[in-house]
Amino acid sequence: MKKRVRPININDLAQFGSNLRAERNRLKLSQDALGEMTSLDGRYISRLENGSINPTLTTIIAILKALNLPFEALYKIEK
Repeated sequence: MKKRVRPININDLAQFGSNLRAERNRLKLSQDALGEMTSLDGRYISRLENGSINPTLTTIIAILKALNLPFEALYKIEK
């Protein structure tokens, strides 16, 4: 029998957002600057960092490309 995958929860969004903020700050980028790099609004970046919204895969890929990061830099999958 296959193992069930646990659904996404608020902790997942909070982890992603916290890691996104840390990487953005490490690169000394403002939310608006990252927004411009990804064609997203700076307020949307803020909501992502606060864990209040669930980003689409397209959004995640745009952020990873803009910051030149692997997926694991923003989210660690726990087994």
